[in-house]
Amino acid sequence: MRISCMQDIAGGLEVLAATDPRLAPVIAVSGELPLRLSTPDFAGIASIIVSQQVSRASAGAIFGRLETLVKPLDAITFLAASNEVLREVGLSRPKQSALTNTAAAVVDGRLDLTGLCELPHDEAVASMLAVKGIGPWTAEIYLLFCAGHADIFPAGDLALQEAVRHALGLKERPADKQLREIAEIWSPWRGVAARLFWAYYRAIKDGRDGMPV
Repeated sequence: MRISCMQDIAGGLEVLAATDPRLAPVIAVSGELPLRLSTPDFAGIASIIVSQQVSRASAGAIFGRLETLVKPLDAITFLAASNEVLREVGLSRPKQSALTNTAAAVVDGRLDLTGLCELPHDEAVASMLAVKGIGPWTAEIYLLFCAGHADIFPAGDLALQEAVRHALGLKERPADKQLREIAEIWSPWRGVAARLFWAYYRAIKDGRDGMPV
């Protein structure tokens, strides 16, 4: 099952509301949920790697330079880019390494970024984690926002952890493992639940956007 349009978001939200009554006030506060789908390709994964542990503004500026200086932004062209170009983009060494490893995996066929759309989510995550530099957060964000998987919940995301803590009245912010257990009730629409809690986080933080891409 994939999320590909706003009708999918609406349908998933309807199921979530019926499944978990605790979500009613979350839905009321959050407003309309964004679709936010990017392309399932190297440019898509590159935008996510760039966004790791930086503000949306910084990520946007760096990715804008990357798109300008590496044209077209695909795996082959990225591997051909000089170190001078990558430094001009503003990529840290760990991000350069992650992007290089990812591009190499795409070129030699170890990573099929488009094919991940059709794999079961556990297999898709495992395929991505086999690439050095891609961790669980990056893999799950890619599968959610590029591959369109409907049942992905990136429980390691701090904004999601804080949003769930606030919404469900938890004493402490749930760690990754605990949040995955909490999110099981929202399957098979955990991808919509993630969008809901990011929107909720944005609302309770005075309009600041908690979504990572």
